[in-house]
Amino acid sequence: MEGPFLEGLYWDSWYNNENLYDLKNTSRIYYENILLGVPRVRQLKVRNNTCKVYSSVQSLMNECYNKYTSENEDLTDFGLKLDTEWKYSAPSKNSPWHWGFVGVYRNGGYIFTLSKSKSETLNKFINLRMNSWITRGTRVIFIDFSLYNANVNLFCIIRLVAEFPATGGIITSWQFYSVKLLRYVSYYDYFIAACEIAFCIFLFVFTIQELQKIKEFKSAYFKSIWNWLELLLLVLCFVAVFFNLYYNIQIFLLLGQLLKNTEKYSDFYFLAYWYIYYNNVIAITIFFAWIKIFKFISFNKTMSQLSTTLSRCIKDIVGFAIMFFIIFFAYAQLGFLLFGSQVDDFSTFQNSIFAQFRIVLGDFNFAGIQQANFILGPIYFITFIFFVFFVLLNMFLAIINDTYSEVKADYSIGRSPDFEVGKMIKERYKNALEKLKLKKSQKAEDKKSMKRKDLAEQARREGFDEKEIQSAEQMKKWKERLEKKYYSTEIQDDYQPVTQQEFRDLFLYAVELEKELHYVSLKLNRVMRKVSALQY
Repeated sequence: MEGPFLEGLYWDSWYNNENLYDLKNTSRIYYENILLGVPRVRQLKVRNNTCKVYSSVQSLMNECYNKYTSENEDLTDFGLKLDTEWKYSAPSKNSPWHWGFVGVYRNGGYIFTLSKSKSETLNKFINLRMNSWITRGTRVIFIDFSLYNANVNLFCIIRLVAEFPATGGIITSWQFYSVKLLRYVSYYDYFIAACEIAFCIFLFVFTIQELQKIKEFKSAYFKSIWNWLELLLLVLCFVAVFFNLYYNIQIFLLLGQLLKNTEKYSDFYFLAYWYIYYNNVIAITIFFAWIKIFKFISFNKTMSQLSTTLSRCIKDIVGFAIMFFIIFFAYAQLGFLLFGSQVDDFSTFQNSIFAQFRIVLGDFNFAGIQQANFILGPIYFITFIFFVFFVLLNMFLAIINDTYSEVKADYSIGRSPDFEVGKMIKERYKNALEKLKLKKSQKAEDKKSMKRKDLAEQARREGFDEKEIQSAEQMKKWKERLEKKYYSTEIQDDYQPVTQQEFRDLFLYAVELEKELHYVSLKLNRVMRKVSALQY
């Protein structure tokens, strides 16, 4: 089995593309895809006696090879002990591990590279087969090679994997990574570079703005979920910038050396690995950036109702989720124990969870469940559909519908959205003018201070003493602080709980407003009496 398997994988993936090389003079013929270097074959093994044979069957077998782990890995030379394929090669520190279907495999192992000559490679496989290179301890075999397509400037890093479970058999898989390692070649690439520079500038500016907000509002800043989203986006953006810098530095250091080694295996897998992780971070960042749009479209009535509904019912949804997942995981455990040995969808606890989500969506294999257990299978299926689909999911919809009805009633009596995009644009425009020094930022504050000084001078001329003037100024500052804290539309959410101290402050603030209203009313009456006297 070993020889045909390796030969089949090898010929299908490599020598069927024989037009990539001129085998007589080994000169390259540039067609669509060019093989970089030569392919590499690598296997990992486990030691004998890594598991314990039960005493009753020790007379039948005296060898036991467990599943692959780094602790069970065989590190000794075996077989002919002549070439690299028979000698263990230690893994490099910066090489990523491979996550397979059966286990997680590290780098290193028993390695050899293939030849450009078809006859030499065939003889190599025959020699490996005759000397039993694949043994009972073999747990995985990798075939790695890389291609380059100059038409689209893409590298394709290919890994063919054959895993040997401890239970026997073979599980095959593959990985194809199409990555762009040669960047900034065309005019469009230079445009992308300009966008990346602009992104870093905006990131720096937004970081400063958020730090200023945290310094200004302090603990009140963290009461808004939108501010948490801003912080999450900033963290993800910095991670993406770090990944991009590290990835480009590694390309600058390694790519030239890898392209020169045409007679050896060129390991592009490390670069592809970091490129894929960089793309993953970018994908998550863009996802949350799209979510942030909800903050800026709340001026629309429908969108504002949606966001308000979700923010109000979040506590009820969390309580419901706890009850839902208790029942859901109970059924998942039940399905795993009842059908795990016979139905593939329930072979593991994780598979049971995903299978139940598929049942809720209408994708299920009832015949397999019934065949696995003729009595408990239908009972499991019917009770799961009843409790989860008909009861719990309808409770979830009832929570959202009830909250939406309350929100819709609030908006029907004239309540405006909490966030106005026009006001936000106006404030950003003013901030931009102030930062560009096209508008004086302290002008309004200077006017306020001059107005306060004028009022203080006027109060002194009218006979008020300094204690009364200072008390009035302190009261005004206190009122401004309350207005800033409880009437700021930027960081406050709806229906936040009020403490006793906050209620006392608001009550005193209402009393002061009532005094001011009474004072204005008396002053207005005095003016009206003077006007009436002048008319007569």
